[in-house]
Amino acid sequence: MTTGSLAQRLSEQIERFLADAPHAVVVEDGHALFDFSSAHYSLAPDNDKCVLQIWSEERNIVRRVVSAESRAGVLKLAVMRFGQAKPSKLEFCADADRRTPSAKKAARATYLRLLTRMIDRDFSGWRLEKLTSAPALEHSFGPTVVRGLVRHGNSAFAIVGVNAQESQANVDGALSTGILWMDDCRERLAGKLHVEGLRMFLPAGRSAAVRMRMAHLNRSAAKWQLFELDEAVERIEEIDTSDTGNIATRLVHAPDLNAARSRFAASIEQIQQICPRVEVVIASAAEISFRLHGLEFARARVEPMPGSFRMGEQIFFGPGAAEIPLSDETMPIFRELWQRLWHERALRNRTETLYRIQPERWLESMVMRDVNALDERLDSHRVYSQVPAFSGGDRAMIDVLTVTREGRLAVIELKADEDLHLPLQGLDYWARVRWHHERGEFQKFGYFAGRELSSERPLLIMAAPSLHVHPTTDTLLRYLSPEIEWKLLGLDEHWRDGVRVIFRKHSREHGNAAEAGKP
Repeated sequence: MTTGSLAQRLSEQIERFLADAPHAVVVEDGHALFDFSSAHYSLAPDNDKCVLQIWSEERNIVRRVVSAESRAGVLKLAVMRFGQAKPSKLEFCADADRRTPSAKKAARATYLRLLTRMIDRDFSGWRLEKLTSAPALEHSFGPTVVRGLVRHGNSAFAIVGVNAQESQANVDGALSTGILWMDDCRERLAGKLHVEGLRMFLPAGRSAAVRMRMAHLNRSAAKWQLFELDEAVERIEEIDTSDTGNIATRLVHAPDLNAARSRFAASIEQIQQICPRVEVVIASAAEISFRLHGLEFARARVEPMPGSFRMGEQIFFGPGAAEIPLSDETMPIFRELWQRLWHERALRNRTETLYRIQPERWLESMVMRDVNALDERLDSHRVYSQVPAFSGGDRAMIDVLTVTREGRLAVIELKADEDLHLPLQGLDYWARVRWHHERGEFQKFGYFAGRELSSERPLLIMAAPSLHVHPTTDTLLRYLSPEIEWKLLGLDEHWRDGVRVIFRKHSREHGNAAEAGKP
């Protein structure tokens, strides 16, 4: 094995790991330095050596990779720092929560005891049944959420709680688990207890997403109660979930597509000469994205030119967080990337990494090309993808936003794989779109220019391959507010060859959960 081939193997191993773990964190000397949700990296040849550069707004590092070993969601690299004689360790962790399984288990056990004590203290008259965080995968109950039941006479509430050491994704996703747990309690205890609703206990200051989603659940189907628990001072505070008119969200102005294409005409022409089947996506007024079946492999930005105060176009390439400046020197690497991408993704080489990654972006690109495949009433000339809607520090991206021919907004949430949270993520985006629509902000920010929008509430469309619709989806949909008109579409499993709807479900035809849980 030559040194050059070793460098290539190391580069490909790093690329494969990050393709499967796009939100990995980088750890060096016990400190988390980067999160690839916002950081970038490049792998460049340097005298047949594998040189890795990682950078973000906070810092920049350059390391020469000597060896790599992947095990249990961690890619361990032996790297050389410039000027040092001995290698050190650099770790890419697929899971941002780097605690050991025993540390997670201990934290959850401590929280379970704390929550038990505080419920007994603050909810006089309610008797707490045993709390548990034991997984029950047949019901989609994982270990991150504590669950139980409190009862008072013939009445009861389902209980769920999440400790402060869990990730924000686990906190936000706890409402799906809570609804399913409440529904399970109602089914098991039917005729014995009236399970009135759900009480959720979330970490202090981290309940905003759940609060917004709770505000749009069916209040005739259950009582929804939300509490924040401050573990440090052992204090519980109830959060009002009845206010649906105050959502912390803001839009980003829609870019002028024609102006952006004109500004980047030279970059577009250069890439199209090499990659004739490229998809050109306008990301903003100052950036465009080049994709193949939804997978971004290059991007062009307007930024300061090296050694000058002038602004100019610069093309970067590499899948995911990879970013290599395109130049005469790196052009052979770019051509090789395109050939590999075409071979694996366009020619449907199903066993390869570049075919498998980012399936939802692939599905999104198919829908953007023919949105009428989902519903013939949609206006194919007014379709936006990945619309940013910020909430505090959270950058939510609405998959697809369009409008019917009658001018009614339609929010489209897509999943390529089985996902428990499809209904409530769709609900999240629906609530944001409704909020901005009621304030006339879409046209104010450049969306749907020249199109009169209906005052009707938006339509929510959720779509996934028919065999990959999570089995809990129907249960969760039954608890959405009746003010939300939704459609669930099951797609043909071979959607990469063309989107075709196999089955449709509509909110008007779906069962009502309002009668559930009565003794």
